[in-house]
Amino acid sequence: QFTPGFPGVDRATLRMQPTQESPLTVPQTLGKLLARDTVQVELIPEKKGLFLKHVEYQITSQHFKISVYRRYSDFDVFHELLLQRFAYRMVPALPPKRMDFIEGRRRALGRFINLVARHPFFSEDELVKTFLTFNGSDVQVKMRDACKKMGDEFMTNTMATLAKDYLPADIQAQFSSSRELIRNIHNSFHKLRDRAEKMAERSKENATDLLMFGRELSTLGSDGSPIPSLASSQSTWGILRQSLKGLSVEFALLADKGAQQGRREEDDVVEKLNLFLDLLQSYRDLCERHEKGVLHEHQRALQKYGMMKRQMMSATVQPKEQVSVEQLESRIVQQENAIQTMELRNYFSLFCLHQETQLIFTYLPITSHILGAFVNSQVQGHQEMGAVWNDLQQKLGCLFGVDEMQSPPLTPK
Repeated sequence: QFTPGFPGVDRATLRMQPTQESPLTVPQTLGKLLARDTVQVELIPEKKGLFLKHVEYQITSQHFKISVYRRYSDFDVFHELLLQRFAYRMVPALPPKRMDFIEGRRRALGRFINLVARHPFFSEDELVKTFLTFNGSDVQVKMRDACKKMGDEFMTNTMATLAKDYLPADIQAQFSSSRELIRNIHNSFHKLRDRAEKMAERSKENATDLLMFGRELSTLGSDGSPIPSLASSQSTWGILRQSLKGLSVEFALLADKGAQQGRREEDDVVEKLNLFLDLLQSYRDLCERHEKGVLHEHQRALQKYGMMKRQMMSATVQPKEQVSVEQLESRIVQQENAIQTMELRNYFSLFCLHQETQLIFTYLPITSHILGAFVNSQVQGHQEMGAVWNDLQQKLGCLFGVDEMQSPPLTPK
């Protein structure tokens, strides 16, 4: 008996293949996943209509080498169809339509489409290709048509009816332990993201404070009020005051370097953390779909089947019309077929869960990318700001003299 998708190979031979060639294994590395595609999502200025204006996004795929324009509603339909087509896979959530910051939604949409475009089971699917490449105005209709023709993954995946043969005997135990570990990782990354956001915010606040500090010095230096005769003839305030005005340039430069530091922390660190968090959340959502969807429906079908069998036994004991008994028998056969399909779907769902769990662990080395970006941003920021502080120190020495810059202790040591 030959296996669909593996011409000339029977099932027994396929099961005897080494583990690394098992259909259950996802032979991916983080580098391979990231190289699949990079999709840019850029905001297009509002247009169309006198009163109702729509936000549009320019979507540019490096893999397909094309740019298309999409609205949020296109993303919404695409997401809905992805869930229908790949109910047993990690489908990232969309950001809410109503967000306080349009830029925040653009970033979230960018993370969503990049996770989808890099998923090994999504990236070459017709639905994804249509979203990333179709240039017509009726993209939603085109996507719905494509989804109708293909059906869900269970109907098109060659492993759908064979999944049980490749699942390890302790699949449930493996699933439970992996789920707990990933839940803990998710919680830790949430805390890391929150801390990174606070650091980026502090960098931007520090930049604002430095700018205002320089402006206040400039205001102080611009004060042209005459120095009163009460002041000591030895007072150098007049000269010192004139010198303060020129210091605002260095403080403006420090503020600019601080703002750049905040943006680097936001773009290179926080955004990478958010990308991985979106993936981890999609795994948790998938686990819930498995438990509340496939398993729940299977249990309900078994209960219905049990009720039908009891009705059949009752009809056998108490003679009824032949037609009603035949109808009941027909319904029981239909229910048995439905249960068999649900059992196959349940095994396929576990099969996919096993593969999606592998993808989570494949993505985990992104931690080194995040740490590298964090350290590099700090090194660059401190070097750039340190250079400006050194220039400022030398300037102060020229303006006021080195001795004037040495502050005596305010309190005895």
